[in-house]
Amino acid sequence: MKKFNFRKVLDGLTASSPGGSGGGGGSGAGGGSVHPGGTAGAAGTPRDEIQETLTSDYFQICKTVRHGFPYLPTALAFDPVQKILAIGTRTGAIRILGRPGVDCYCQHESGAAVLQLQFLINEGALVSASADDALHLWNLRQKRPAILHSLKFNRERITYCHLPFQSKWLYVGTERGNTHIVNIESFILSGYVIMWNKAIELSTKTHPGPVVHLSDSPRDEGKLLIGYENGTVVLWDLRSKRADLRAYYDEAIHSVAWHHEGKQFMCSHSDGSLTLWNLKSPNRPFQTTIPHGKIQRDGKKTESCKPILKVEYKTCKSSEPFVIFSGGLSYDKACRRPSLTIMHGKAITVLEMDHPIVDFLTLCETPYPNEFQEPYAVVVLLEKDLIVVDLTQSNFPIFENPYPIDIHESPVTCTEYFADCPPDLIPVLYSVGAKHKKQGYSNKEWPISGGAWNLGAQTYPEIIVTGHADGSVKFWDASAITLQMLYKLKTSKVFEKQKPGEGKATAEIVEEDPFAVQMMYWCPESRIFCVAGVSAYVLVYRFSKHEVNTEIASLEVRLQYEVEDIITPEPEIIPPFPDASSQLPSLKSLSGSTNTVACEGTMKDSIPCLSVKSRPVRMPPGYQVDLVIQLVWVDGEPPQQITSLAVNSAYGLVAFGNCNGLAVVDFIQKTVLLSMGTLDLYGSSDPYQRQPRSPRKSKQFAADNFCMRGLSNFYPDLTKRIRTSYQIKGSRKLSLPTDLKTDLDHVNGHCTSPTSQSCSSGKRLSSADVSKANRRGPGRPPFRKAQSAACMEISLPVTTEENRENSFSRSRSSSVSSIDRDSKESITALYFMESFARKHDSAVSPCLWVGTGLGMVLILSLNLPASDDSRQSEPVMVSPSGTVLTLKGAVLTFACLDCVGTLTHPPYEVWRDPHSADDAEKTRKRKLVMHSPSSSQDMGDHQFAVICSEKQAKVFSLPSQTCLYVHNITETSFLLRADVVTLCNSVCLACFCANGHIMTLSLPSLRPLLDVNYLPVTDMRIARTFCFTNEGQALYLSSPTEIQRLTYSQEMCDNLQDMLGDLFTPVETPEAQNRGFLKGLFGGSGQAFDREELFGEATAGKASRSLAQHIPGSGGIEGVRGAAGGVIGDLTRARIALDERGQKLGELDERTASMMASAEAFSKHAHEVMLKYKDKKWYQF
Repeated sequence: MKKFNFRKVLDGLTASSPGGSGGGGGSGAGGGSVHPGGTAGAAGTPRDEIQETLTSDYFQICKTVRHGFPYLPTALAFDPVQKILAIGTRTGAIRILGRPGVDCYCQHESGAAVLQLQFLINEGALVSASADDALHLWNLRQKRPAILHSLKFNRERITYCHLPFQSKWLYVGTERGNTHIVNIESFILSGYVIMWNKAIELSTKTHPGPVVHLSDSPRDEGKLLIGYENGTVVLWDLRSKRADLRAYYDEAIHSVAWHHEGKQFMCSHSDGSLTLWNLKSPNRPFQTTIPHGKIQRDGKKTESCKPILKVEYKTCKSSEPFVIFSGGLSYDKACRRPSLTIMHGKAITVLEMDHPIVDFLTLCETPYPNEFQEPYAVVVLLEKDLIVVDLTQSNFPIFENPYPIDIHESPVTCTEYFADCPPDLIPVLYSVGAKHKKQGYSNKEWPISGGAWNLGAQTYPEIIVTGHADGSVKFWDASAITLQMLYKLKTSKVFEKQKPGEGKATAEIVEEDPFAVQMMYWCPESRIFCVAGVSAYVLVYRFSKHEVNTEIASLEVRLQYEVEDIITPEPEIIPPFPDASSQLPSLKSLSGSTNTVACEGTMKDSIPCLSVKSRPVRMPPGYQVDLVIQLVWVDGEPPQQITSLAVNSAYGLVAFGNCNGLAVVDFIQKTVLLSMGTLDLYGSSDPYQRQPRSPRKSKQFAADNFCMRGLSNFYPDLTKRIRTSYQIKGSRKLSLPTDLKTDLDHVNGHCTSPTSQSCSSGKRLSSADVSKANRRGPGRPPFRKAQSAACMEISLPVTTEENRENSFSRSRSSSVSSIDRDSKESITALYFMESFARKHDSAVSPCLWVGTGLGMVLILSLNLPASDDSRQSEPVMVSPSGTVLTLKGAVLTFACLDCVGTLTHPPYEVWRDPHSADDAEKTRKRKLVMHSPSSSQDMGDHQFAVICSEKQAKVFSLPSQTCLYVHNITETSFLLRADVVTLCNSVCLACFCANGHIMTLSLPSLRPLLDVNYLPVTDMRIARTFCFTNEGQALYLSSPTEIQRLTYSQEMCDNLQDMLGDLFTPVETPEAQNRGFLKGLFGGSGQAFDREELFGEATAGKASRSLAQHIPGSGGIEGVRGAAGGVIGDLTRARIALDERGQKLGELDERTASMMASAEAFSKHAHEVMLKYKDKKWYQF
């Protein structure tokens, strides 16, 4: 990466910064300089007036919280006293969940998969075993857990771990069949080892395989049960260091479970069988069953089934024991889904799951293994879900999950984030969303209820909106770093369902997920919501609290730009289906048979990709579709994906563009105002330029259909007028990180059909060739040839396999648009604003700012009817103003500042219910808010336009159009996202670069305030979903199932400790049941077993140094990293130290009280053995 020239920055700052504004320069991603542009005079006045308040001290990058389902889970653990759950993953992450709001994410630095997790029950600690053969001890007594110790095995591979309740010695089984013992306090290996060759009989000729199970006998803690993979089970006497019994079975063992009395244990095997063994007769199983096996015809042998991967054997005082297992289904049922089987007495219940089962745990009333277990729930960890089953009811209902783990229910294709939005929105969305709740859940409280969480100081409302591959849109309440689903909108309900087998014959351009959401635009104030779909359509939604039955209004738009020298003669006849394309307000959907004819017989023309429902549709309260706008096929060419979208409720307009051109639609009158190729938008002095206007509602739309194609159909010579200065010569190369290149290419590969011509194939396709390539025979599904978002200009081999999560790229930029179509210039950014359209304008007027993939900025003037009444009938005029501004790289974002540097919000219409029962509400005039409350039109006669492209940012003074400030953000990379956001009552430009840098620039002077190399963009998902919002917040999809939120605000980093939940809360460990005198005397000497004496260094000696290496962890320092720096860091550290000291004192009090209670109990027993037995119990801690 190019080094930053600090001298240039300092020179630039002195030349361009307003006097008195401090600030630190960043290190710049790829370099660049800040320098004033334009001339003095017009540019000089505004600079002196604006005092910028933001400095680099206001910024710091810090991850806040991760939401969603842990990606690729591998392990599960539960603390039955603290009632918290831990999930380990294949990427080395651990998620710890408690009550709603208590959700903690931590990561092993090695990134190795988590094999197993074990809580130190009620101790506020967790042991993790990872695939790189390391054990880690995590401290959960701080809000951000940290590793206290690690132990790395060098010569053996870890396969299984077991930590007995209230013990400090961890048993570790290995692949070689040996069992080691680790001291949890010091994390040092004991010299005591159970070697595999000592455990099995000497006469055994084969190795027993890896250790697959370890557990101590509930009856006697001095006996350790070791299960080996090949079917051998050994009960090892730890005191005498020999095997008490050995049991052999022909089938491999997957898991072992004890009966609580310690006289029987159950094994699950690879042939789908369960064997029950009695300690008194270990020669053969006491009972063998194949629960799902059928008896063969000969009547002798039961057929074998799939392996039972895990079994749990839990006893109840008042009923039969529960036997719960996963797997074990019959092989003949190939279509059977993964299942959990619950055997209770003679009843067998099979619960079918949607995804494969990773692990499950039975939650029991007691943590003591030697008491009746009384199971009440089963936690089932699936590959893509977490389910808790209620065992207390006979029909085994599931609990309603309070965590936001269904973000990935359908793959996320785009995200938007709104902080500090109107406070009434969250309750309103929740009220319409609550009606869709499912029935049939357990009526009990969610059992994972540990930890503590409070709201914290941050109280402004936040909403996250996610768009999905199935066309659904979810609104989430994201306030105070939590996440809760408010409302789900299904956009696919607007369209007819595709009948199976019809896909090849219709006009669809996307075979898989034709309703996928590609872009969203939401105006929270007016509650107008707009969606652009992957099948080249735009949906405009209005919000209503009332149900309505109505027909769906739809429009069709021809937006095709052709570069051909031959003048195509005007067709004599109206295009096919004139009624279908002209009916207003609702278009008749095309029948399947007609589509088939169009597809197989003639060239496709004027056909939309999907069919809108033609019958009246019931729309429930919430978001109701107001208008469907579909791009249609033109002369056998499929419509191209939409690359930019903007809507304005005050103007009643929606604008969208793609690589062909721009369309502007009036959604109040439901008419198309403009449909034009990008090149035709340039230059008001063009002799053929004309102002498209919306036709009257009474007019037939078909007659004007051709004028909507853009002027190139009438004046082909215009197509030759391509600006050479901005034309792409040959193949522009993108400087992308290599890992990103391949990843983006996979996305590109997925979008491009192997049957279509690749855009990056070296050969330049003329438009005629392109159309030929598209005119395929019947049965060939047409694929779009132009993709969006950072995938089109990478000249790498095309592949066709990729996860569908990565198949929809966020429409962005030029260097990311098709290189082989130099004549096409995609529309990459749109913005409605009250602005100065021309140089000599004296007042602001409604404008549409248009940014293109070649860095050109055009301003279109909007001439709106003066009165509210005439707005319904009089046409809206859209005309190019002639203003053209230029930047390097594709335009990403626009914003407007008033003359004092305050962000000016676009005008909006105050929300009113369109279907209100109140007549006054219906007839009430539209209430428009034309400017933000903080500014006023009489505050000045000029404004600042902030424009950011993927390479640079510029600030222009309007109406003079003088470029006041320029900042070259990056030379070697390109921006993926840029947003103008508010922070601490000021405003800045936040940017995310493809090389992983997050940057902020001051406004209007574009001084670098922050530049942090945050994360490399290793896959398209991050590029597609990264977004900034106000108050220093941002988010992206860190995995296909998880949203990672972060902050770039120093203030939020400082307050983060207060906002996070506590994982550990002081809870008294329940007392063990009184076992009675005779049981204590004759029931085995379990509790008198002293592990310290047996495994300590004095008796067992030291373990070999080469066997494992102890690595001290970062401990509690990790917990205060977020608050490190300055006095706040010191205070936080001191407070945590006091908290820990207070907790230790509290524990001392508890232990003293419990010792006094036990002393009283001792006095009741006169028997000497009982006294000795009770006494020893307390020396184990």
